[in-house]
Amino acid sequence: MRYVIIGNSAAGIGCAEGIRKTDKDGEIILFSKEKQHTYSRPLISYWLEGKTSLEKMKYRPDHFYKKNKIVFRPSTEVVSIDPVGKTVRIQKGESVSYDKLMIASGSKPFLPPMPGIEKVKKRFSFMSLDDAVQLEKQLTPESRVLIVGAGLIGLKCAEGIRSRVGKITVVDLADRVLPSILDEKASAMIRKHLKANGIDLILSDSVASFTAKTAALKSGKEIRFDLLVTAVGVRPNTEQAAQAGLAVKKGIVTDLHMRTSDPSIYAAGDCTESQDVSSGTQRILALLPNAYMQGECAGINMAGGNSVFDKAIPMNSMGLFGLHMVTAGTYEGECYRKKTEDSYKCLYYKENVLKGFILIGDIGAAGIYTSMIREQTPLDSVDFDLLKKNPRLIAFSKDEREQKINTRFYREPVKG
Repeated sequence: MRYVIIGNSAAGIGCAEGIRKTDKDGEIILFSKEKQHTYSRPLISYWLEGKTSLEKMKYRPDHFYKKNKIVFRPSTEVVSIDPVGKTVRIQKGESVSYDKLMIASGSKPFLPPMPGIEKVKKRFSFMSLDDAVQLEKQLTPESRVLIVGAGLIGLKCAEGIRSRVGKITVVDLADRVLPSILDEKASAMIRKHLKANGIDLILSDSVASFTAKTAALKSGKEIRFDLLVTAVGVRPNTEQAAQAGLAVKKGIVTDLHMRTSDPSIYAAGDCTESQDVSSGTQRILALLPNAYMQGECAGINMAGGNSVFDKAIPMNSMGLFGLHMVTAGTYEGECYRKKTEDSYKCLYYKENVLKGFILIGDIGAAGIYTSMIREQTPLDSVDFDLLKKNPRLIAFSKDEREQKINTRFYREPVKG
């Protein structure tokens, strides 16, 4: 049996490990567009900040590929898939056959039309380690950096380089930072924290045009910069799947076994749509733990096992200048809200289940709340009043406490 995996991040690694749980000897070929050993993308900003090293960023140890008998082919891009001939074609024209194929191609930066952007010579994305390495080479203590985008990627970039440059300005069309994951009160708290750490924010505005070192905003303001980072958004890499005739909507369509519309092809990670337990809808859930578990599920099934991944929820975990936050689920229903000077909590609940939450500062309960959303725990089966104010496992029955202590969903890391 020959397994081919496209992608070397969490979903691809999870797939390889899932395969090896069932098939110890089948051939695994793993293609990666990047040249690096597998690494943890959430650590990129910490590397720029000097808080971690390239060695510590490795997602698996050096011997991973050899130990798992994986033929690793870095710097090798798969350009097309032939589901009839069951082959993939790589950049140099070589074709490689497969019995089972995994697409874990991730996502790419989205760049809307911005007149004059081609004139900017020192322009960077912030999606990969290669991006960060190129940016790092240009940083100086006098650099004026313009970041377009006040979402997760843009703000993590700002954190990573703040101590190494002269000035950072972040521009976003939205009226608040992190608009996709925070409500107005939470966003205002983060905005205040960013300003206190020297980040200039210009919101409800956008770039009308660029020259080599200036950005003219639609409001009429002009920003001078030395380096430009575009972090407007991302799009899933679905082109190869669509060209191969697989079902694709916003992402590659998969079932709960991570199979695509072709029974020999599986997909996982940021390039796919998943069933969101919290909302009951199909959506892209770009999150490292989800990607790994999807990949592992796919790998087990590719090798003849039987696995289902039906616990996916949207979730984000990040820290900004020492202030940590975790968000998860869907923001609908009633809301329990509590705010202090340095913390914020908002719990959304509806139809006897916890639907979503926002935690800033005090994130100790994130594991409990995340587990409740994934498992759709009925609120009338727990002491929800206690869980709102002082979340402890004592609020659950004895059997539920033991289950949550043992489940990986409860134990998954929340700081990042």
